[in-house]
Amino acid sequence: MSDAAVTIDALIARKGAGPRIAAMTAYDASLAAIAEAAGIDLLLVGDSLGMVVQGAPNTLAVTVDEIVYHVRCVARGATRPLLVADLPFGSYPDATVAFGNAASLVRAGAAMIKLEGAGHVTSIVEYLVAREVPVCAHLGLTPQSVHRFGGFRVQAREEAAAAKLRADAAALAAAGASLLVLECVPADLARAVSAAVPIPTIGIGAGPGCDGQILVGQDLLGITRGKRPRFVRDFLAGHGSVESAIAAYIAAVQDGSFPSAAESYA
Repeated sequence: MSDAAVTIDALIARKGAGPRIAAMTAYDASLAAIAEAAGIDLLLVGDSLGMVVQGAPNTLAVTVDEIVYHVRCVARGATRPLLVADLPFGSYPDATVAFGNAASLVRAGAAMIKLEGAGHVTSIVEYLVAREVPVCAHLGLTPQSVHRFGGFRVQAREEAAAAKLRADAAALAAAGASLLVLECVPADLARAVSAAVPIPTIGIGAGPGCDGQILVGQDLLGITRGKRPRFVRDFLAGHGSVESAIAAYIAAVQDGSFPSAAESYA
């Protein structure tokens, strides 16, 4: 593993060439440091902290200030992985507000921000990128839309919805997004989108055909209680340490053995 910091350009260059991108969430300096030692490519300070750290039923109550706090923590623990931060619910109603909140995350240590959806969000992506804020887009199951979706459900199984997702992915890439998270969509659709867009796709519950994978850190370590989503694997089981578990996750992403067909959706 190189000690050089992972850059956006370096991840883009791996599309089609490999190795696949291994990403996970982290919210504190200690886990960030362990993940860095294991060789993780990308750390996300996600608004999933509302659920796995704060115990809320969804991500909607998380604030920009809370994301800023956790970005600072993670940035102190790891310097090699690309550090990405979520813009939480309600923090990007328009381009100028989005830029102000994104700037706060960049000042805290993030190298890239992530925001959910397309439509009017596409113009916000273009606005941010024009002002030197790199963007990771997010389609499929977008947790900030949980009430509209009626729960955490697999998305784009119908042809009309799949066609819209394909069009949205192309539009977001054209607007300047550098990465695209695909969450809880059929594996065949994710594979097709990954082949069609020029930027790396990072899947979570989107099958093995993406250019990389991401899991919530607590999920891949078997910490999260309750019903486990199909796409989650406990990598700590059978391994003697957190670092070796994360290293096993990275190896499984890179060799294509994670996710398996049983951990994907049709």
